[in-house]
Amino acid sequence: MKTQAVAALKADYPLPVLLAVAGLARSTFFYHQARLDRPDPHAGLKAAIAEAFEAARGRYGHRRIHAVLARDGWRVAKKTVRTLMNALGLACQVRRPRRCRSWPGRPGTTAPNLLNRQFNADAPDTTWVTDVTEFRIRDRKLYLSPVIDLFDRSVVAYACGPSPTLELTNSSLRAAIATLPAGARPLVHSDQGFQYQHASWRTLLADAGLTQSMSRRATCLDNAVAENFFGHLKEELFHHNTFDTVDTFTTALHDYIDWYNTTRISTTLGDLSPAEYRAQTLAA
Repeated sequence: MKTQAVAALKADYPLPVLLAVAGLARSTFFYHQARLDRPDPHAGLKAAIAEAFEAARGRYGHRRIHAVLARDGWRVAKKTVRTLMNALGLACQVRRPRRCRSWPGRPGTTAPNLLNRQFNADAPDTTWVTDVTEFRIRDRKLYLSPVIDLFDRSVVAYACGPSPTLELTNSSLRAAIATLPAGARPLVHSDQGFQYQHASWRTLLADAGLTQSMSRRATCLDNAVAENFFGHLKEELFHHNTFDTVDTFTTALHDYIDWYNTTRISTTLGDLSPAEYRAQTLAA
């Protein structure tokens, strides 16, 4: 910074005076001036980083940006990517820590916790998790009910609506069941919300030959993958954007879930998107 200031003023003032005021040695000034005149050795890499960051809509940190660069043939360290992102002022929308809260609920018709925090699945459509989350858009609310496959963390199906009704959760389950290949009978895990204790939910599962599993009361970490998806969704889409209407947000939500399934890099999946992971794993 001092070198740039002296360089800008030396046409109008004697150089020795400027160097004395800035506290710079003559040799130091000329050394740094020569460095400023050299072309930026990272110019191409910076451009690639900025392009990858823009393509990810500001949702990638240095690890995922590094994965994108590696795909494109760049050989560069993660620390270098982080340093250059800081220099360019590129910061991802990091999720804020929050305390996990669960409503204790009331005793009702529940199922055992068969999932038991085994969040990995060896094949598609063997284990699903589901939950409901709320969004506030001005004076209105929107609720989302996704069904997520633990094999590749993809959103198999989802439904959204103005209230967390039985039909909201049932419609997302029906849509997910409609995607099942012949013979697939996944375990379906949820919390102990009233929707999942209701006879209509249990009937849908029984008719499709699916097994029900439930988290323990007031233990949201038993359904951590669903909670994790909601955290990413809210931090990457909702908290850093302004939506004037529910319709505007719903359109953005559809676009996000499509991007999440087909494009978004997951470090859990080896820097692949859910669609890429499924295709690569099943082709092996």
